Amino acid sequence: MTFPRRLPPMLALSMTLILTLILGFAQDDRADAAGLNNQVNFARVIKPILARKCFACHGAETAESGLALHSAQTAFAKGDSGLPAIVQGKADSSELLRRISSEDELERMPPEGKPLSTEEINLIRQWIDEGAKWEKHWAFEPISRPALPEVQHTDWVRNDVDRFILSLLEASRLQPAKPASKKVLARRIYYDLIGLPPTPDELAEFLADHRPDAYERLVNKLLASPHYGERWARHWLDVVRYAESNSYERDSPKPNVWKYRDYVIQSLNDDKPYDQFVREQLAGDELDEVTDETMTATGYYRLGLWDDEPADPVQALADEMDELVSTTGQAFLGLTVGCARCHDHKIDPFPQADYYGFVAFMGDVTTYGTRADQLSNNQWSTAPTKIRARQDLLNNDLKSKEAVKLQLEQQAIKRMSGVLQRLTESDKREEVLRENLRAHLKANEEQEYDVTLQEITALNQEIEKLGHDHAVLALARTDSSPPATHIHVRGNPHVPGKDVVPHFPQILGGEEPEITPLGNRASVGRRRVLADWIASPENMLTSRVIANRVWQHHFGRGIVRSPNNFGQLGIPPTHPKLLDYLASYLTDHNWRLKSLHRLIVTSSAYRMSSEANPAGMAVDPDNNLFWRFDFRRLSAEEIRDSVLAVSGKLNRELYGPSIYPQLSQEVLATQSQPGLNWGDSTPEQQARRSVYIHVKRSLLMPLLTAFDLPDPDSSCEARFNTTQPAQAFAMLHSTFLHEQATDLAQRVQNEAGAEKNSQVTHALQLVLGREANQEEIQLGLDLITRLRNEHGQDANEALRYYCLALLNLNEFIYLD
Repeated sequence: MTFPRRLPPMLALSMTLILTLILGFAQDDRADAAGLNNQVNFARVIKPILARKCFACHGAETAESGLALHSAQTAFAKGDSGLPAIVQGKADSSELLRRISSEDELERMPPEGKPLSTEEINLIRQWIDEGAKWEKHWAFEPISRPALPEVQHTDWVRNDVDRFILSLLEASRLQPAKPASKKVLARRIYYDLIGLPPTPDELAEFLADHRPDAYERLVNKLLASPHYGERWARHWLDVVRYAESNSYERDSPKPNVWKYRDYVIQSLNDDKPYDQFVREQLAGDELDEVTDETMTATGYYRLGLWDDEPADPVQALADEMDELVSTTGQAFLGLTVGCARCHDHKIDPFPQADYYGFVAFMGDVTTYGTRADQLSNNQWSTAPTKIRARQDLLNNDLKSKEAVKLQLEQQAIKRMSGVLQRLTESDKREEVLRENLRAHLKANEEQEYDVTLQEITALNQEIEKLGHDHAVLALARTDSSPPATHIHVRGNPHVPGKDVVPHFPQILGGEEPEITPLGNRASVGRRRVLADWIASPENMLTSRVIANRVWQHHFGRGIVRSPNNFGQLGIPPTHPKLLDYLASYLTDHNWRLKSLHRLIVTSSAYRMSSEANPAGMAVDPDNNLFWRFDFRRLSAEEIRDSVLAVSGKLNRELYGPSIYPQLSQEVLATQSQPGLNWGDSTPEQQARRSVYIHVKRSLLMPLLTAFDLPDPDSSCEARFNTTQPAQAFAMLHSTFLHEQATDLAQRVQNEAGAEKNSQVTHALQLVLGREANQEEIQLGLDLITRLRNEHGQDANEALRYYCLALLNLNEFIYLD
């Protein structure tokens, strides 16, 4: 075993790189190819500096010395000193520049923390001398339809994406990396689109296809695969904080919530237009045509945390609404709306009243614990009356049988000793009955008891199946007369302020929409209006945000590296014109994501290798300009699914109730009640893809968390990509990996025969997806020999350990 020929990217960036990001990548701002001039851009360069260094003392909430720099009106005014902080066109006459560049520590601003760097001071000087133009933040400008940039090396351009990438590379005198090999490209596109490695036969078929459009054909094949939805659903589930339990001490399961997960998978497989996808989740119960599918989509409102026994119910309800508003703002709009819960947003032009305007849109949303809403009768089914009648009949029968069971138990208890009788009145009842019941039942009673138990089991199974087939966790109960929404003074729901009506944020229009009640339905129609506004092609954020997410999951990071925050503390786009082009392309193609995927992955930019070159590393070491493809580690789910795939045990069954992989007693013991509500799936079901694993907030699967599975308590915009010891321990010592290594060894023996050279060769091909060279084969044979001769392993065990070693190779879990 050897170390990788290239280490994975480090999380910690140098200060130089951080500054590059904060300043919005100055080369991009100065590049004519990006459609920008040589002047310093306020929104993308200057305001982030002011936000980090100045707003804490001179912002929307605090204006020390009478100076507030968060708006043009206040920034250009005179402070308490009588001197203007900023004199447009005259940096040397501006008090701001004098104070930030002063060498006197008593005068220099900021008074605490690290002072501004020379580069930051020079940028502010240049901006003031150029007139201190106060441009609107880029994300709050309407989406442009940018002209295609002119480029010199047109032979590299496969589609319009390449023009935007190449224009900035040429402006920076950089060359794109050479194309990736056909094998590397195949593995890349398989993982990106379906999250699984190509099988040896699939790879061989592609490599043997010499048609000019062979790659494009492969892309279309993978986009049509049902496994595409499984892969891309996981990205969306991260964003909407999908989990299947409530958290808090009991962490009880959310019944039928897995149907929301299946809804997402199916929607993506069907290439449902994204604007429709948005409307169904936010207002699926208010659409013109309400169906089982649109109601399932409203399970979005039930994904969050829920305290079933809150100490302060008023506070708990406010927290529920905050989670909904915050998640909606981040997921669909890329805005940190939740920052305005307690006060006006300190950075973005988002006052507290706008936050509660969002809350008012959702005023009819009932708390998750509303009776009959946790397990909703599907009143939108084709035969709702018959289903409800059957449910009522089964529940009545169940109560009747449970009464018979209780009566028989009580008859037996009367015949027990006084000590045992008293114990049955405590928490020892079940234990006493288990050990003593049958000894105190008459023969005919015992027979009746057994029959009753069988009938109870059958009734429970039928009720559960009916629930699976005909019930969804949805927003089935809403408040037809929602109370007035008040601003919570300092975020305290016990201190209501002035009333607020549903209205859109000021920065995005601010108008108060006309809301028409939806006839005789319980809903008041507010969320329908909100959903239509978010899903409108005129909304300047929605298409940008989802286009950026698609790019992010193909290239490892977005054009905007803060996908949930397009505000002024978010990281500016490296390629703003390209982002607008992709957003426009999406809406022009009826919001269909597969069209956007196809455009991106067929570009030359996507097909580049990850090979570095000295010029690129010197000018752009963080690859902001996309001069090469970024090397990446597989995600947690990709690793587990790949292990199952190469061992031959992967169950590719689609959809259905969640699965429960086997967990150790030590892991189960981390719960307040060890093992509570963790099921016992069959081995075949446990081998299904990771997207189907039951997501219990208090009991996440250790193998997945070791590889950076996100905390489902809040929206995850981008996963960490760490390299740490727990990963090696999980891959080398976990029961799961040892079981899969055994299965892989058995597969190798079955397919390659008993000859060791053939076994090693075939094992390498299965795990690495390529032909092995002679040196690698010899290393494998040497390891097997050492395991047998020096460690006393028999032939089967030696092969098993060799397979385990292969599953730990970096080439297996990293994509080139």
